[in-house]
Amino acid sequence: FRDIREQITGGKPFATALGNHPVYFNELYVNMVSAGEAAGNLDAVLRKLADYLQAQNRMQGKVTAALAYPMVMMFIGAAVVVFLMTFVVPKIQGVLMAQGKKLPLPTYILVNLSGFISSWWPLLLILFIAAIIGFKMVITTAWGRRRYDTMKISLPILGILFKKQSVSRFAITFSALLQSGIPALDALRIVRNIVDNVVMMDTLNDVEKTIIEGGEIAAPFRKSKAFPPVVGYMIAIGEKTGQMESILTKIAEAYDEEVELTTQKVTSILEPLMIVGLSVVVGFIVLSIILPIMEMSKL
Repeated sequence: FRDIREQITGGKPFATALGNHPVYFNELYVNMVSAGEAAGNLDAVLRKLADYLQAQNRMQGKVTAALAYPMVMMFIGAAVVVFLMTFVVPKIQGVLMAQGKKLPLPTYILVNLSGFISSWWPLLLILFIAAIIGFKMVITTAWGRRRYDTMKISLPILGILFKKQSVSRFAITFSALLQSGIPALDALRIVRNIVDNVVMMDTLNDVEKTIIEGGEIAAPFRKSKAFPPVVGYMIAIGEKTGQMESILTKIAEAYDEEVELTTQKVTSILEPLMIVGLSVVVGFIVLSIILPIMEMSKL
């Protein structure tokens, strides 16, 4: 802030001073401030920015909170399984092997799996780290990023949530930029980076070409598989009535509610699935340990 103040004192525009600190003020922020300065309504634009950022943080917080519980469950479940496989099973394995009898099939599978993990865990750790690094390298390529973004919005449960979140972000961002007085073409170029999905970026590229050619903005949205059909129809109404900004705001509000409802549904689906999955894994381990003990007690 001290540097921004010094730049403004030196005669630079407020937007230019903000643009010199891209870590804190992104392209959207700088362009909206620039439009507000040019139109003489900087105070109104800053209020719009505050409302926009607050809404985005609120929506992101809802999605993060919904996914937090399943992630914690997954982490705890993995920790429990690793503890059983590396500490409990090897101790029982010595007792079972000393009997010299044939082990039940579940116990045999568990013992060999535990031995494999105990012997090769450094290699497994290296492979896990290599997989993460390889994944990050792949998604930095154009092909890998497209495949990743396509998969992300096509997932059976979470895909709907990610798609609705991206649609809401697009609508509220595009509306805020248009209300700030930024031309549609410039607004689209900024929104492309905010959406952060290559598949949706392709649709926005088609929209940009349509605008340049003098066509209807709604046409590419109706043809797109990334955006729901209702978005295209509502944008078409906004074009015909000249109320594009208010229509986009309505879309954002509607999809904010959809994101909240979908988040609750996703949580209600993932929780029992993870509990059942964890129960099956732990149950298999416990069964594998109990079976030979029961056979020993019969003797």
